Amino acid sequence: MSTEPCHKVLSPTAILGYGFPEESFRRGLEKHPDLIGVDAGSTDPGPYYLGSGTSFTSRAGVKRDLALILEAALEAGIPCIIGSAGGSGAREHVNWAREIIQEIARERGLRFRMAVISADFSRDMVTAALDAGRISSLFPAPDLTRADIERSTRIVGQMGAEPVLAALREEPDLILCGRAYDPVVFAAPAIGAGFDPGLALHMGKILECAAIAATPGSGSDCVLGSLYEDAFVLESLNPARAFTSVSTAAHTLYEKSDPYSLPGPGGTLDLHMTRFEELDGGRVRVAGSRYVPAPVYTIKLEGAGKVGYRTISIAGIRDPLLISQIHDVLATIEGRATRDLNIEGRVLFHVYGRDGVMGPREPERERASHELGLVIEAVAATQAEADSLCSSVRSTLLHFGYPGRMATAGNLALLYSPSDVACGEVFEFTIYHLLEVDDPVAPFPIEYCEVGP
Repeated sequence: MSTEPCHKVLSPTAILGYGFPEESFRRGLEKHPDLIGVDAGSTDPGPYYLGSGTSFTSRAGVKRDLALILEAALEAGIPCIIGSAGGSGAREHVNWAREIIQEIARERGLRFRMAVISADFSRDMVTAALDAGRISSLFPAPDLTRADIERSTRIVGQMGAEPVLAALREEPDLILCGRAYDPVVFAAPAIGAGFDPGLALHMGKILECAAIAATPGSGSDCVLGSLYEDAFVLESLNPARAFTSVSTAAHTLYEKSDPYSLPGPGGTLDLHMTRFEELDGGRVRVAGSRYVPAPVYTIKLEGAGKVGYRTISIAGIRDPLLISQIHDVLATIEGRATRDLNIEGRVLFHVYGRDGVMGPREPERERASHELGLVIEAVAATQAEADSLCSSVRSTLLHFGYPGRMATAGNLALLYSPSDVACGEVFEFTIYHLLEVDDPVAPFPIEYCEVGP
């Protein structure tokens, strides 16, 4: 394995705000990394956070992580890059993270130059692209419509490496990105330095989850990635963890519908020839990954729109007679509630112990269980209507007279009092589509500013 040139990347945590041991972080700094990269967002927590403009990580957790990372990067004289700021990477999320950064700078007397890359798309921009035939669906999303665009409260595009590379040319100390392709914050500087983009992106794909790919895995621990001309090496910075060929290969399958290819902005990561080799010290060497540019550069658009309001109730069922006919009973009650109240809404039942995780895809949903956990979910146009719908379903099921019932004390063991919990606004993904772009930098404006007292 070639030892020069080498590009080292320190990944402290899987998501900014998840935390990391300071001892592991210190070990990483002692290895003189060229970059500290950290992913701050994901669509995994669902559409609510994009739609509402709020973060799924706590402010206290993000501030703690950022303070340690910023001070270390400035002291070492290396750049720090944050991707998908604030969780979903829209303007509100980026501004939220930016305020925390400015607060840290004031409190600790830090002064530095920051680049902020926006990832917001207006409805007009997306509508114009739709009319021009430049938007296509990502399976299983349906074709995009003007109505989908209009009801989207926020729309972001997932930037590739190019906007980050453009920002790096101005040599900022910190780059704060809106919605970004997860591996980009770790891979872009290496790609700009001439390293193989396939290896850089594959290393970034693993580093964005920090130590999850180690064994035992953790999203709250630090990892060092060392990129060479022909391979990269992963190293846990906690002696309690180690990378193995199996754990690394298994994580390479993470979040992928195809084990051999991972599409992203502008191309696909080809893993057909990837090889994993265990080294001493709990390290793994990875080689053979390739980047295949696409004939047309596309980025993923993500949009979320409001559906209504949600109320839930959580209960347990222990009666074997009710359990044996739970499907028919729930179907009867669902139809009765919306009809009797004349409410335009939806009732959803999540039956844990039968198919609460996989729903209709559960292959063993007829297997009998001695008890069931039931989440009653009602969604309607207003919170009051959702409350009424949930209340009606819960009370009807509580005293429903199913065939063979032997007691009238009640069918449900309700976990909480009050039994119904108003959850507020409900959002769904309205846009999950690909946008063709001629210039991968142009949709992502970059602002430079001085931060500090």
